[in-house]
Amino acid sequence: MAQDETPQDLMHYEAMAQDALRGVVRSALKRAAMPEGLPGAHHFYITFKTEAPGVSAPPDLLGKYPDEMTIVLQHQYRDLVPSEASFTVTLKFGGQPKKLVVPYAAVTRFYDPSVQFLLQFEPAAAEAESDEEVTPMPAPKPAKAKKTPAPAPDGEDEPKVVSLDQFRKK
Repeated sequence: MAQDETPQDLMHYEAMAQDALRGVVRSALKRAAMPEGLPGAHHFYITFKTEAPGVSAPPDLLGKYPDEMTIVLQHQYRDLVPSEASFTVTLKFGGQPKKLVVPYAAVTRFYDPSVQFLLQFEPAAAEAESDEEVTPMPAPKPAKAKKTPAPAPDGEDEPKVVSLDQFRKK
């Protein structure tokens, strides 16, 4: 083996770190699913790829959000059931309850604006292919569900981004 060859990560540390951070999302949703619900002012914006394997939603929603969707879990959510690989929740869209099933691997952003906490993920299919730097996304404004987040206010209240790029070998 030549010394100038770049070592290969056969352990797949990047994927393991992404999975571990998705465990934070799972734990937060498990807490939100408890009978007392979300504590204090906590609420979640969860963005996910609608075409990812395992995502299930009514066809009209998937047609309206063909690539990515952001949902808000705050006051009006029901039947939140987080499992080991995905979560199920019922939300109202246009006054109509709709059931969603979202695998954690489909989640691209998890944001709790009450404490400015943001986790951003590479889409599961692109994790092995992309070495691009993760750029922080602006914080969304409160809404029931929307396609893209609105910009965050300027200043010190910007979200805290956990990026894995600092650990990657370039």
